[in-house]
Amino acid sequence: MTEQKETGIEFKGEKVSENIWLCPDGVYRWTYEYKMLKNPTIIFTVWKVLGISCGIMLLFGLIIGLIDGGFTVFGDLLGMGKTLLIVVFGVLLPLSIIAYLILAATYGWKYQVLFEMTEDSVSHIQMPKQFKKAEALGWITTAVGLAAGKPYMIGSGLGVAARSTMTTEFRYVASIKSRRKRGTIHVNQKLDRNQVYAEDADFEFVEKFLISHCPSAKVSSR
Repeated sequence: MTEQKETGIEFKGEKVSENIWLCPDGVYRWTYEYKMLKNPTIIFTVWKVLGISCGIMLLFGLIIGLIDGGFTVFGDLLGMGKTLLIVVFGVLLPLSIIAYLILAATYGWKYQVLFEMTEDSVSHIQMPKQFKKAEALGWITTAVGLAAGKPYMIGSGLGVAARSTMTTEFRYVASIKSRRKRGTIHVNQKLDRNQVYAEDADFEFVEKFLISHCPSAKVSSR
């Protein structure tokens, strides 16, 4: 066991990689500073959703046209495709970029994420925008230190400070996609999409842990 001191609080925990600690309650915890301009994962996810939505609209229009009759592939379908392209590249794409930049600016171009990982699940916890990296680390240390002898209090303490939380249960994970250059591991259920971030020094540990605990998941990496 290793002792760590932060913000005047001392507690016992096991350091499993550069930034990841196995806390007394048996939960792995770490913080990640997400740089919104350097890491394009979020905006790429938005574009992917837009692309899927446009594809569904095109398919829906095709079905309606076939049902009504008089539908021509090189006429009506091509016209629908052109209209969608104009809407996407002329309206939606520019607006999504502007909206993302505004959002990034309000967060100071980066925000803090805390992760909790157990044998059964991983939680993505977004902290309030005013949290800095040192403060997020301090919060973990304080929460764990104050909960000495009462491990169940750690998670509830973190939950109070969190802005939003998304938890993914490993038994429902359908696919895992690792993107090491972006420091991102996509942990996907059929309907839910979670993104786990890790520094390069911690990435291998997190990736192996997730893969080993999600036996039904299809794994891809690049």
